[in-house]
Amino acid sequence: MKFQRPDGKSVEAFLVEPPSQINAPGVVLIQEWWGLDHEIKNAAERLANAGYRVLVPDLYRGKLALDANEAEHLMGELDFGDAASQDIRGAVQYLKASGSAKVAVAGFCMGGALTILSAVNIPELDATVVWYGYPPMEYVDAKAIMTPMLAHWALHDEFFAISGVDQLEKKLQLAGVYYDFHRYDAKHAFANPQSEKRGLPPLQYSPANAELAWDRTLVFLKKHLAN
Repeated sequence: MKFQRPDGKSVEAFLVEPPSQINAPGVVLIQEWWGLDHEIKNAAERLANAGYRVLVPDLYRGKLALDANEAEHLMGELDFGDAASQDIRGAVQYLKASGSAKVAVAGFCMGGALTILSAVNIPELDATVVWYGYPPMEYVDAKAIMTPMLAHWALHDEFFAISGVDQLEKKLQLAGVYYDFHRYDAKHAFANPQSEKRGLPPLQYSPANAELAWDRTLVFLKKHLAN
């Protein structure tokens, strides 16, 4: 399907509707640096089965990364500001206009960083869920964040150092933002079953931590997206 950005341009996306629910709350789900692949679609299906309308914008416009070098190249070409203020905001607006009274943004890795930027730049969203990713701190205007944030961090993350998480937490505290941070004894991408198959030692799937994070996510979404 396609939806419109605020500037009028159209974006391809993957949309999953929940079974037998009308006007369900929505979640805009943001990809890892690999692109709109099988695993992000699986995550969307999981949220839909939990009762949410889920929209995954194709930030890479049809491109998929097969290895880390290609993923790094595609992520490097992405305009994060445009993605947050146009692609992701347009997705939030689409879900709200088509029946969802409340909409959250959630994302993994690169998508986690974009989720934080969305919290800063999208006034229409109602909550955010961050999975092990954050942008440079100078782009985080915590005073602009008006909605609750849940975040899952890996203590042994070689891509997003836990020291950066501590800095982010301090900024949110000073701004009076409602947040719920959880730190897991895990490596980066601990919720992706395909992590170790990517051939990157810094990645490691952790089923127990993944399930705990998912349980916390569903409790959080139910609390903050209830009509």
